[in-house]
Amino acid sequence: MITANLGVLLARQGKRVVLIDLDLGASNLHTFIPQKDAGRGLESFLDKSVDRLEEVIMSTKIPNLFFISSRNCLIEAANLYTAQKQKIIRAIQALDFDVVLMDLGAGTNFNMLDFFLTSTQAIFICTCEPTAIENSFNFIKAIYFRVIKKILKQTVFNSVSRLLDLSGNTIDPSFCIINAVTRQDPGKGALLKEKLGEFHFRFVVNQLRKNDDPSLGIKIEKVCNRHFYSKFTFMGNIRFDERVHDSIRMRQPFITKYSHTPSANDLARIARGLL
Repeated sequence: MITANLGVLLARQGKRVVLIDLDLGASNLHTFIPQKDAGRGLESFLDKSVDRLEEVIMSTKIPNLFFISSRNCLIEAANLYTAQKQKIIRAIQALDFDVVLMDLGAGTNFNMLDFFLTSTQAIFICTCEPTAIENSFNFIKAIYFRVIKKILKQTVFNSVSRLLDLSGNTIDPSFCIINAVTRQDPGKGALLKEKLGEFHFRFVVNQLRKNDDPSLGIKIEKVCNRHFYSKFTFMGNIRFDERVHDSIRMRQPFITKYSHTPSANDLARIARGLL
């Protein structure tokens, strides 16, 4: 919902925007987008029916807004081979648009993490429930773990990790590795911290209800900036609105149908923040 509506808002600002559904195996972004035609999607690019990703871009009924669907991909598409994933990433980075919005699913599988890491303005969404907040912290730790594995050579990673408990019983496996590497090789440890410091994570608190703490996002931002090596920015709350359900049922972007609601204003403020 958020990806689709931000796409509409940015397109209204005159930006050429393409939305890409990368929740492979469980795609549903197409239900939020008023499309002009079904067209071909990401499956045609993966099976080499087309050579270029641009060939599967479809127009929508909203000026400046385009879409790449994955609704026809096989369920197994969630388990991409590394070569397929890299092919998609290279093709996305070569797209000639002002804004590329990738809609990712939940979870911490390698494909999802690597798609997330290609973004220049990576945004994660959470709600106010304790379980959602905990999952957000786990996602950040998984991102760190993935970055560490990419930076360290496999032999170095193996030599460090085999001496550590990296099970779910430990609080911060990624920090354990950083500390262990720093003890063994201060220079390499400094490099890890420097690389992690280059990341800027943005996040949104979604479905904020009347009894929820509106300052929760600011508190999370402070905690993250205190304990992680990267920069974290809270972009704002999106207030809960029953009419989101109605817009989904009608297959219309919420921002189009209910443009004067508090939630629509929240979305517009976040879109301005992206620009």
